[in-house]
Amino acid sequence: MKYEQICAGVYQIGGPGFSTSSDCCMYLLDGGGKRAIIDCGTGSATKNVLASIAKLAPDPGSIKYIVLTHGHIDHIGGISGLMKAFPEAETIAHRLELPAIEGGDMRLTAADWYGVKYSGIKVDIVINDPPYEALEIGEMKLHFIHTPGHTPGSLSLLLDWDGSRILFGQDIHGPFNQHWGSNMQDWRHSMQMLLDTKADILCEGHFGVIKPSTAVYRFIDGYMRNFAYHG
Repeated sequence: MKYEQICAGVYQIGGPGFSTSSDCCMYLLDGGGKRAIIDCGTGSATKNVLASIAKLAPDPGSIKYIVLTHGHIDHIGGISGLMKAFPEAETIAHRLELPAIEGGDMRLTAADWYGVKYSGIKVDIVINDPPYEALEIGEMKLHFIHTPGHTPGSLSLLLDWDGSRILFGQDIHGPFNQHWGSNMQDWRHSMQMLLDTKADILCEGHFGVIKPSTAVYRFIDGYMRNFAYHG
């Protein structure tokens, strides 16, 4: 088991160096008595993730929400294991990701890239756009930002907490594939929205925690420049 505190009440609990290299980076938010998990990994190391969560949240009933930022298997593959461990938790995703998350379409989930089998699950709370919506997790208020590009219903999350603006911007770096519905024009617009948040800390989907604000800007802007002549 391994986890790392990013700031008070915010932890990385999965991903390369934490659970397994095939997992996306996973995060846990503790707003005081109520907690949320952001993304689930492939499912191949759910046992390790649950061991880390148990250290941070001894009461399984305190896990109220599981946010799925988009429908790729490295972000949703572990959802069944987490739902079994936390039966009271509600799942959250954008409506445009439901064909992948609920339907389990191998083409949309990219499950064949990882050799993982996946069965669709019912999403409890569906995020629509507009308007952007927010979720209260105890004393925390987590804002959802629809950031299409990597996939049509990709979500980024924004949290002002502990004196910092924290951005959960999963898979800013891509990759992009027409079979997933990737759209470079949408992606560039989404990245500009993320730059405009002026976040102090970026919790990215595969590169982990990036800070301070100058490094966050360089990271996002660097990918925008890299893909300036693509798509």
